[in-house]
Amino acid sequence: MDTLRDLFAGADAASPAILTLDRPVLDYGGLEEVVADTALALQSFGIASQDRVAMVLPNGPEMASCFVAVASYCASAPLNPAYKAEELDFYLDDLDARLLIVAEGIDGPARGVAERRGIAVAELVTDVSAPAGAFSLRGPEGTSVDAATARGDDVCSEAADVGLILHTSGTTSRPKMVPLTQRNLYASAGHIAASLALEPGDRCLNVMPLFHIHGLMAAVLATLSSGASVFCSPGFNALRFFSWLDASEATWYTAVPTMHQSILDRAARNPDVLERHRLRFLRSSSASLPPQVMQRLEETFRAPVIEAYGMTEAAHQMASNPLPPLLRKPGSVGPSAGPEMAIMNEAGDLLPRGEIGEVVIRGPNVTAGYLANPEANAAGFSDGWFRTGDQGRIDEEGYLTLTGRLKEIINRGGEKISPREVDEILMDHEAVAQVVTFALPHPRLGEEVAAAVVLEDGAEIDEKTLRGFAGERLAPFKVPAKVVFLDEIPKGATGKLQRIGLATKLGLDSGE
Repeated sequence: MDTLRDLFAGADAASPAILTLDRPVLDYGGLEEVVADTALALQSFGIASQDRVAMVLPNGPEMASCFVAVASYCASAPLNPAYKAEELDFYLDDLDARLLIVAEGIDGPARGVAERRGIAVAELVTDVSAPAGAFSLRGPEGTSVDAATARGDDVCSEAADVGLILHTSGTTSRPKMVPLTQRNLYASAGHIAASLALEPGDRCLNVMPLFHIHGLMAAVLATLSSGASVFCSPGFNALRFFSWLDASEATWYTAVPTMHQSILDRAARNPDVLERHRLRFLRSSSASLPPQVMQRLEETFRAPVIEAYGMTEAAHQMASNPLPPLLRKPGSVGPSAGPEMAIMNEAGDLLPRGEIGEVVIRGPNVTAGYLANPEANAAGFSDGWFRTGDQGRIDEEGYLTLTGRLKEIINRGGEKISPREVDEILMDHEAVAQVVTFALPHPRLGEEVAAAVVLEDGAEIDEKTLRGFAGERLAPFKVPAKVVFLDEIPKGATGKLQRIGLATKLGLDSGE
């Protein structure tokens, strides 16, 4: 029990599981067949249970079903299709992958990198007339699927087996490999589904990339664990979002804050869709959602926004604001929604409620440790608790408020400043559409406060005026010493704004 195969074993075989535009629906019975046939194919290619299989596939229904199928049999490792050859070379080597799965007919660097490394390559073959998510695997030369081989559905991963390996972002160090077991994935999917009260009649519109834990867990696995359905888009596109929302008849979607803001920018042009949509809630995770954006989303869609807190090492979700009529606290990420959660000081002591420290977690969805990285494990775990690297406090009602990433906290001559606090103040100005506060090197203070700002369309304001606005609401040492106006703030592959290293990206790190 507690494996991916158990996750949707109780679903109605005739109920829709995976959908997309202009394709028949893949029901749960069909998904079971895809999983079984994929296990059979992998066996015939010489892949054993717990071998590592990398996937470089475009977003869409086949990426979703391939992940579920491969992760049910061995250790899946989805990689970003936008990676360059050098990046793919690093990740495939680090993973020690036995097989790479790529889409038929798509020419990219992944195939060549794998071949140079002697890694077998299989092609995912899709029939556009077949149900969304249905596919077959064409194996490496010299292999074939042998019908006499033990049926794929007879091969069962155990709860302690690894189902998914993802790398951390590696912003400030070498990326770390996070192994998530079948039990981790099963538990987290159940936690997310429970916190959102998902039912078989629900439908998720997925716009998140499926090489990232947010999309894989919140959109795909949580949906399947509840017997509901997921509509798979080809990737986030604000210009197409409202047509997908209309066509999918989705009851919810999940996204990162920058995606929500892009959707808001298009909302006024789609009044008909806004009038007839079926959304019962919107979900935001993977970065802090400015309260101003939450308010605009709720006013626009006439539905509650559920802000959640997640990270790869927890198989995504750790905390979540509950659905109405239970209390939601804007600015908070809610109470624990899965693992046990506490606040710890640098010495490893747990702190009472109300005190600020590092957020720590433990529970069935939390990884037992990084792969081949004893130094990271020694730093990341304390007395059975995983140290998240996030700073925050838990109030008397158990709601967690994050005050920032510990490594993002700005140390201005000994004064500690939370970038998020400055973000939220600047966002209150009517001319400001988006802001990221970051550390600027300073020769005497060590670090100084700076902010990158995107203005609303047609808005005008100068640096002095905006700094003056901040000075009316912040202590002088928290007011940005420099404000940079940009057309767009750099984002990572999953749409998150890049705070760490922003001074370097903008050429402001000379320390002068």
